[in-house]
Amino acid sequence: MNYRINYYAVSPKLMTILLRQERCLQQQFSLSSTLSIAIWELVKLRVSQINQCAFCIDMHSKDALKQGESAERLIGLSAWQDTLLYTESEQSALHWAECITSGQPVSDQLYQRTLDIFGEQGLVDLTLAVNAINSWNRIAKAFKPEVGFSS
Repeated sequence: MNYRINYYAVSPKLMTILLRQERCLQQQFSLSSTLSIAIWELVKLRVSQINQCAFCIDMHSKDALKQGESAERLIGLSAWQDTLLYTESEQSALHWAECITSGQPVSDQLYQRTLDIFGEQGLVDLTLAVNAINSWNRIAKAFKPEVGFSS
């Protein structure tokens, strides 16, 4: 893989922390009664679209397909508000992720709706997941690992 800098080799200790965070998030989403791995994958892909991170879009679309996500829902993700393809929970998670990613203030209405759907633990976990993918997007955009866009 070509990079500007191989950030894994240059800073393995700190990269290990980010990778450990991913494993913890995966475990939280797997065990959650309100969140799911499917929601996590949709959020990662949507945030990567917003941030225009080609490397992460490639990776997370492939990951979602491997986990059984439909191509139709992945194609429709950038216009999720205008389709009937996503559940209320998915829509709420995507709305929350878009607001956090764009740096917009979180309205009381959005906060309460998302809290009602996911509960306190789910809302914190979702927010940490959004923070994590934003971090990965910024790393990938800065160091430009090679993007395959192939199977």
